[in-house]
Amino acid sequence: MGTAFTIDIRDPGEWSDAVAEVVRWLHEVDATFSTYRPDSEISRIRRGELDVADANGMVAEVLDLSARLQRETRGFFSALIRGSIDPTGVVKGWSIERASELLRKAGAANHAVNGGGDMQLAGEAAPGRAWTVGVADPRDRSRVLTVVEGRDRAVATSGVSERGRHIEDPFTGRPAASGLMSVTVTGPRLTEVDAYATAAFVMGPPAIDWLTQLDDGYDALLVDADGSRRTTPGWATNETECHVQ
Repeated sequence: MGTAFTIDIRDPGEWSDAVAEVVRWLHEVDATFSTYRPDSEISRIRRGELDVADANGMVAEVLDLSARLQRETRGFFSALIRGSIDPTGVVKGWSIERASELLRKAGAANHAVNGGGDMQLAGEAAPGRAWTVGVADPRDRSRVLTVVEGRDRAVATSGVSERGRHIEDPFTGRPAASGLMSVTVTGPRLTEVDAYATAAFVMGPPAIDWLTQLDDGYDALLVDADGSRRTTPGWATNETECHVQ
């Protein structure tokens, strides 16, 4: 998936088998969905060599999920880019969330799975202590803009600081010119959190109104091009006292 993954388990015990199962799962996802691998099932579907009905069942599941997220985001998130199927925008968050579920089933109640800075957090970092996640300043990656905390939460950021203007506007097929530097979303499930962050970045500053009307449990921080911040009403409950202004 073109990024690094880390798995941090805070429960005592031997977890090598559980971690190996997660790694196997992530490799299977990459082999199925990578648009950079000509032999992946999604590449074969894009070339017309394979029908979705004949592919791994994960493909239909992800495409159905992508269609739902497209409806929820008013089309600002889409798996159809320039007329070609590309579900990679949902696959990373979905696969990280599933990896966390695998660890829970193995008995690891307190863990974090991080894929390129997008995180699914389970339980606590330590007894009585929530997980804390630093959000980088999109204008200066060496600086922490703020710190969010939570238990059983997901955190995802979309923006320009890591890979430039790589997020495409599905309505134009061109890089999104949204007027934002970054969008960070928190919520219970990384699949939705990641997609909402991407959609909001494409929407631009008006996304704050759309984000505010989401179901309870989802909150967001938007950073404008001039560095000013916009937040949903519940965002303050995510931040710790050590956040940086």
